[in-house]
Amino acid sequence: MKYNLAILASGSGTNTQNIAEYFENNPEISVRLIASNKSNAFVLERAKQLKIDSVVLNKADWNNEKLVKNILKQYNIDYIILAGYLLKIPAYLINIYPNRIINIHPALLPKFGGKGMYGDNVHQAVVEAKEQESGITIHYCNEHYDQGDIIFQAKCEVNPTDNYEDVATKVHALEYEHFPKVIEKLLLNTNSVG
Repeated sequence: MKYNLAILASGSGTNTQNIAEYFENNPEISVRLIASNKSNAFVLERAKQLKIDSVVLNKADWNNEKLVKNILKQYNIDYIILAGYLLKIPAYLINIYPNRIINIHPALLPKFGGKGMYGDNVHQAVVEAKEQESGITIHYCNEHYDQGDIIFQAKCEVNPTDNYEDVATKVHALEYEHFPKVIEKLLLNTNSVG
């Protein structure tokens, strides 16, 4: 069976590019569509460079169930991957894709999750809380921010001298290393995830 992925991203798209390149020559998993809620997001430029179709869907578009369903059907999308996507996923989409919407969060959930906790906001909060570790959480998406079932976590040390940029660098390295592999293991059921 072949799995078609749609990646949703709101920013520069480094994780999107990493995932797309990882699956570039994979006969079983293919990134078919990249979607952003921002027309000026650099991820759309990356989509062009990767020769992957892209679409801009603003907040109002996401509320148009028929429009979104038609786009996803057009590309035969099996799984949706959130890679730095900042809008809340509408309930109808979670119902259409139960346990098939996968998000990555730049902290060890349940800590430092929820509305407004994304990107550097998370790393800043980790540093201010004087945490000794941070990391990534890959989880299923449900109707609440960052509360879906956890699939995988990886940790990194936070040193007392680290600023939020230092933490971000460590967390990004974990994202690039693990996110594509966890997606692959999850879809192909190879051994256990982790």
